[in-house]
Amino acid sequence: MLTLQNLTKVYPARPGEFAGGIREANIDLASGTFFTLLGPSGCGKTTTLRCIAGLETPDSGRIIVGGTPLYDREAGIDIPLHRRNIGMVFQSYAIWPHMTVFDNVAFPLRVSKERRYSGAEIKAAVGEALEIVGLASYARRSATQLSGGQQQRVALARAVVHRPKLLLLDEPLSNLDAALREEMRLELKRLQRELGITAVYVTHDQSEALAMSDVIAVIAKGRMVQVGAPRDIYFSPVNEFVAGFVGHTNILRGRVSGEGAGPCRPVSLEGGGEIRCRALNGVGPDVAVSIRPEDITLQDGAASTGAGDGAHNVLNGKVTAASFLGNVVHYEIQPTGSSQVFRVEAAPATPFDLGSPVVMRFPPEAALAVART
Repeated sequence: MLTLQNLTKVYPARPGEFAGGIREANIDLASGTFFTLLGPSGCGKTTTLRCIAGLETPDSGRIIVGGTPLYDREAGIDIPLHRRNIGMVFQSYAIWPHMTVFDNVAFPLRVSKERRYSGAEIKAAVGEALEIVGLASYARRSATQLSGGQQQRVALARAVVHRPKLLLLDEPLSNLDAALREEMRLELKRLQRELGITAVYVTHDQSEALAMSDVIAVIAKGRMVQVGAPRDIYFSPVNEFVAGFVGHTNILRGRVSGEGAGPCRPVSLEGGGEIRCRALNGVGPDVAVSIRPEDITLQDGAASTGAGDGAHNVLNGKVTAASFLGNVVHYEIQPTGSSQVFRVEAAPATPFDLGSPVVMRFPPEAALAVART
């Protein structure tokens, strides 16, 4: 449904500065995919979205939607925005305050340059769109009488009322409070599946991307550094940036020091000591080791034999901070003789006090050696 081939749009910058934009982006999405562009502010996510929509003109590359080229620099193709049949939801929703809910949703049909819609067609299409987003009874209500979540639903209804081939969403949940944002994640995903529409979603929120997406592209400094399913992005990051950006992790730097049995390899850490890690082919010798907080188990240091029991990846330390979050406790642990601070997530059933000696254990398979960035 959506193909990008070497899509490039670079903005000018002063010497020595990063020129914003996107460089040589390549994706190929099947119909019905929920695809997320994930990365920090200024990495090129929204630029990519605006190029697809026709709000920006790329420097080079191709954009193909449903087999139809919308942009091709070499072939001289640049289909204007109003002929691309694409729906878009902005961060601000862009709801007209002087219009009713019905009129806001009907607006794209009334101003369409592709065809003229009769009053009956508009009424039926708007009614169906409002029914889909659960606002059928709000049609005659003023837009100023809506909550933030209801405004977001109106923006969604307006974006899909003309049944577009593609739905583009530019951080549409960022203005909502935490509880409503989580509710709307599920609602957005449900609507996308129900409509069977292909969606491209822009966010810098890792939890949103992991919860909603079929495919994620992680972008750093204008480059798509990894594209894959959420589980692949989380459990098998290609480099230090992806490991650190997608979810919480502990990053250690070291050097692969020799051959290990099976897929696990010994890594000599820069601060001293050695651990065993799962290393991907072609990574090394200098590596960054990613260890997720939930993969580390804690034991009472006063009652444990600690690192002296001959096991791999066993570190003595002490608790330097603890945050109780209900179903989990976030600990910060400083290993003995090291300045490195580990983040550990543990069940609240067995709490550890500040300053308590503890033993951290993690299996070699949970420590992934990746390329440094």
